[in-house]
Amino acid sequence: MSTHPEVLWAQRSSDSAPEKNIVYLTVNLSDIDESTLKYELKPREITFKAEGKLDKRVYEFSLELFEEVDTELSQSHLSTRSFKVVLRKKEMKSEFWTRLTRDKVKLPFVKTDFSKWVDEDEQDPKEEQDDMGGMGDMGMGGMGGMGGMGGMGGMGGMGGMGGMGDMGMGGMGGMGDMGMGGMGGMGGMGGMDLSKLMASMGGAGGPGGPSGPDDDADSDSGDDGPPPLEDAEPPA
Repeated sequence: MSTHPEVLWAQRSSDSAPEKNIVYLTVNLSDIDESTLKYELKPREITFKAEGKLDKRVYEFSLELFEEVDTELSQSHLSTRSFKVVLRKKEMKSEFWTRLTRDKVKLPFVKTDFSKWVDEDEQDPKEEQDDMGGMGDMGMGGMGGMGGMGGMGGMGGMGGMGGMGDMGMGGMGGMGDMGMGGMGGMGGMGGMDLSKLMASMGGAGGPGGPSGPDDDADSDSGDDGPPPLEDAEPPA
């Protein structure tokens, strides 16, 4: 007594590309004895019969197809896991077959192959993915080029701001001479002591320079201006 093997199916449709106007059939049966395989394809019918190597059971089915297929362009392939067929639909059209078989009858061993199935309006997912990939090159992927915005990529430490002196910052009270390169956590000052730097800036008579005790004394001993008028001597 024979048994129906599990048959999975999916399809694509096209009114312009024959290679995309197809039906996928997979006989989900492993370890088929190739010497017992009998497969026949007619324009409107497909038959299969084979014996399993391990269980020695006979598996077979016959299906009358929904529409005609091109027997010469259809292909089949046997592997250790299954027997696969790609049927080339004969009529070129964009609409899907309504079902696999001609008769509207429920066959328990025929099931949808969800690994290959797509809806009629969502065909060619690979091409859609390629289109998106192209957008990635000119879109978000291109934002990698933002690293070329001067030293912005090196803002961890603001070392890249050393170039701001070239942007016109050199005229800001000598800040261009400082280069602002040392702004990178002040670690870019080449080991210069901060207190010595501030002292040198103040010692040059600049505002905000440090004042020691000697400076206070000099300030007190300075000229206090002319004496009051009542203490001045009258002229001879």
